Formats: sequence, C-alpha cells, structure tokens
Amino acid sequence: MAVTVTLKEVAERAGVSRSAVSRTFTDGASVSEKMRRKVEKAAKDLGYSPNALASSLTTGRTKLIGLVSNNFHNPIFLQVFDLFTKGLQDRGLRPLLVNLTDETDAETSVQLLRQYSVDGAVVASSTLPDGFSRAFRDAGVPVVHSFGRATSAPKVHIVSIDNVECGRMVAQTLVARGYKHVAFMGGPLSATSTQDRHAGFVSEMAKHPEIKMTASFADQYTFEAGRTEMLRLLKDDPAEAYFCGDDVLSIGALSAVQDSGLSCPDDVGIIGLNDMEMAGWENINLTTVHQPIRQIVQSSIELMVTMLDDSDRYPETRIFPCEIVERGTLRPVLNLVSAP
Repeated sequence: MAVTVTLKEVAERAGVSRSAVSRTFTDGASVSEKMRRKVEKAAKDLGYSPNALASSLTTGRTKLIGLVSNNFHNPIFLQVFDLFTKGLQDRGLRPLLVNLTDETDAETSVQLLRQYSVDGAVVASSTLPDGFSRAFRDAGVPVVHSFGRATSAPKVHIVSIDNVECGRMVAQTLVARGYKHVAFMGGPLSATSTQDRHAGFVSEMAKHPEIKMTASFADQYTFEAGRTEMLRLLKDDPAEAYFCGDDVLSIGALSAVQDSGLSCPDDVGIIGLNDMEMAGWENINLTTVHQPIRQIVQSSIELMVTMLDDSDRYPETRIFPCEIVERGTLRPVLNLVSAP
C-alpha cells in the first residue's frame, strides 16, 4: 500500500516552513528561486505530489473546466473530446466531461456544473441551443461555445465555422459536376447547424432554377438515422446527389445506397461535412467538407484560459474557413472547355 507523503514532511526535509512549501506549489505565489529549488528537491526525494483539491481550497480555483456536449453518439466527438482533454491538461486545467444527451433544461445543467465548482465551461456542440451557453454566462461561469452558431453580435465567445457558407460551397460543388437533381439530407431540423447548412444550400441552388432541389431531415446525426432516411428516399424519385448534414449521416446513407444495389458515385453521389478520420478510410472514401476541428479546439482553449484571468472579456466570434476534400463519392467536375 502506497504511503502518502505530507506537506509537513516536505517542509521538514527542506528545512523550511509549511507555508513556504505551499507557496512553492501555488501558481503566482511569491517564493525565491533558492527556496523553490530546495522545496522541489525535497518533494522529488520524498515522492511528494501537491494535492490539487487541497490547493483549490486555498486559491479558490478548482481548475476544473466543464466540457459540455450532447453528441456522444457521433464518432466525430471522440476526436473533439480527445483534443479538448489533452489541450486543457497541457494548460494545467482539468476537464470535467458532462453528458447532456436528452437534457432540455439549461438551468439543470448550470446546477450540475455548480456542484463541482467549475472555473469555466466549454459547450462543445452544434446542436445544443444557444440558451445553454447564455445560462452558464448568466450564472457567472466563463463560457466558450465551440461549434456554435456564428453571429456578428455574440452573447458568449463562439468558435466555429460558417455553416451557411458551407452549404453554399457544397451547392457550387454539385452544380459544377452537372447534377440535374440534388438534395439536402440534414440532421435534426432543430439543430442550428442543420438550419444554416440547409439555408446556404438553398440560397445557392436558387441561382440555378434549372436544377431540381429537394430536402429532407433525419431524426439524429447518427449512422442509423442516415441509413434509414436514405433507404426511404431511394424508394421514390431519388436525387442524383445528396449533401448530407455530416459525415456520420453520409456513411449511413452510403450504406443504404450500397444495400439497395446501387453504386456511389455512378448512380448516387454523396458529400458530407466534417472530414472525420473514418471518412478517409479506403472502404468509405467520402468526399466531404473539411472542418478544422483541431484549430477550433485550440482557439476555444485559448479563449478559456484568457477568460480565467479576465472574466469580463468582451465576447467575440472566431470563424474558421472550410474546404472541400475530394475523394470518391461524387462524379468528376464537368469539363466545360470546348475542344479546338
């Protein structure tokens, strides 16, 4: 059984007071370099590690950051959580993962985080309403909404992409390939990401009245929801190409196309959004829109760190550009240049 080394034992080994040891392991506390070296050597010799919870009682800071989401069923968020937890830990912060799947009451979520005395909260979701982020802010909890809805007048810090522009970008991509019937197959219509991607897609396709456009919406951003919706669509006048609301929906749709005896992209084209790792697998090879997830996470953590020192920092929106990743689920771009 391991023996716990106490702060008192470190003080005795170093020949200093217990308060000197405490200051050495407290961020920002005043302690001479000579004193710090003595204490750190004694701590190393004894195998001492400072107690983070005890330190929080002294400093009033837990260094706990609530990482709030409701997309645990979507594989892309395994990557998101991996980047967030590592990034926060590298900054000396401790992530507290909070699952709000099926949660509809923002105040309940605020009370949950208050029980753990978090220093801040990151809402990592494109489907949780903006009201959740504002509820944390109104409770005095510094908050950053990652993957939230872009706005020029944010109430909280937002780090995201322009989903409307992504919709336009995909529409332009499908037009360039000569499709005459295109469709949007989104996730839940209640999600702002679905609304904005659909709006951008529709606005761009309105410039091409000669192209038929339809739209439908799956119940969730899941493989099964995408597969179920595509199986339904393929039974009656299917489109030539579909912009699916995200990669996991697209992979479900691709499964439905293949199981229906059709070929992608020869019979049906599919394009997704996110560019999650699975999209590049050889047996999937999904053409998609790359969302710069790593940069979004890094920027969100940077904002959170600055807010811990300046909680009154004026809210800002940081928008990162996206790009099309060409793979194998859309037919090639039409060559419109006439031969000489």
